[in-house]
Amino acid sequence: MLVGVCDFPGTYAFPPHGYGGIERWLWATALGARAAGADVHLLGPAWRDDLQPDWKRHPVRLEDLSAGSTALKALQDSRYDLLVVGHEYPSLPAWRERADLLGSDIATFQHSPLFRHSDEAFDGLNRRLYCYSQQMVDRYRAHEPIQELAVHAGLGELEPESARGDGLVWVGRVDEQKSPHIAIRAAQLLGRRIRVVGPVFDREYTDRHRRLFSADHIEWAGELGGSAKTHAFRDAETFVYTYSRDYVEAGAAVFGESLRAGTPIAALAWSHGTCVEAALCEQTGSQTVLDPSVDDETAAQSLAEAIEKASELPHRRVQEVGLNRFDARRHFKALAGTP
Repeated sequence: MLVGVCDFPGTYAFPPHGYGGIERWLWATALGARAAGADVHLLGPAWRDDLQPDWKRHPVRLEDLSAGSTALKALQDSRYDLLVVGHEYPSLPAWRERADLLGSDIATFQHSPLFRHSDEAFDGLNRRLYCYSQQMVDRYRAHEPIQELAVHAGLGELEPESARGDGLVWVGRVDEQKSPHIAIRAAQLLGRRIRVVGPVFDREYTDRHRRLFSADHIEWAGELGGSAKTHAFRDAETFVYTYSRDYVEAGAAVFGESLRAGTPIAALAWSHGTCVEAALCEQTGSQTVLDPSVDDETAAQSLAEAIEKASELPHRRVQEVGLNRFDARRHFKALAGTP
């Protein structure tokens, strides 16, 4: 099987150094395809130049190629079985026109809860859309989505052996949508230290909660990548997950990252059928599902209870389940429709 993994014209490298959603998913898919025995070509100019030299690269984007061009003819002659691409592309006419000329299957994962696809983008057979949660499947029902957990990875992020760490960790972008202030308050209620890992995207948000964000029980780590990121998960006793009441999480990388590192998850959710529910089980974490009308203090108290439950789970077993559930090879085979 020949697979083309197409980069995405965003602001992050492939694979990204730390933060990034689509980019980390595309890289994990490339790794999973290789592990499954497929030949993999990296399509697009944004792939990092420090990758191992055995990766076959075509530094072109399909939408930039003119019909009948030598570059497009070379891709046609390669006879790809599957193109893996960021979620917008199957709805972009220029990209679709070129992809149709290649005659391959197309698979993509929905990383945004807001993007509106064209009616003809997917057929559920040769052009497949994958969604993480039942909530996302329902949002994209018209496109015949397939529910599947996403796997994300960065360069040099092989998970170390699990160990029972110390304290709590929260990982993500720091803004209103991700609402880490609730996790910080829950840690404060428990008298626990919490490490906040990730870039600050919204200074107005952190200013509104400055008393919490400046508290003594917080360690600010900033954005981490590579082994520093995997150790940030592994070195914590529990990973704490939050998001805002009006935000829909399309498929957070942090679930797989934490569980593969052997760290159980305590999660806050505002409805059923979310990514939290899809990712976790009794062996890997504890979630609290609250009515959005409750205030932040009540949410923090409930999340604190979930933290206490999750902290009792054995890290070695969490890692065993996590490595199986969020395995890049298994994920690629699901995308490719192979047993």
